[in-house]
Amino acid sequence: MPKIAIILGSESDMDIADQVIGVLDGGGYDYDLQVISAHRNPEKLDDYVRGSDALVFIAIAGLSAALPGVVAARTGKPVIGVPVSKKLGGLDALLSIAQMPPGVPVACVGIDNGRNAAHLAIRMLLMRDNP
Repeated sequence: MPKIAIILGSESDMDIADQVIGVLDGGGYDYDLQVISAHRNPEKLDDYVRGSDALVFIAIAGLSAALPGVVAARTGKPVIGVPVSKKLGGLDALLSIAQMPPGVPVACVGIDNGRNAAHLAIRMLLMRDNP
């Protein structure tokens, strides 16, 4: 069972996912990688999140960056959002991820910073395994 789920809103975000994968592979962490758009495949995303055994989700998205918030709305598990610099230098995505409504928290790392998302997910897992 992978402890970390990585979800991309689009194949075009794969370079950021590669950063996440590099850190996780380097630490020997299992993960599951999926490309599922919150806008184009909402039912598939819903099914995936609700059926996943992952303990932490990393959601990578640009533009409106709805993906992390949609994932957080469907699970009580931690969600880390990675804003991608597609337009406006990534500021649009950063603000979309950081400004979640009460009760739907999403941790947000820096723009295009997949490595920090992986490191944060690992720390979350370490806290769970070593309280």
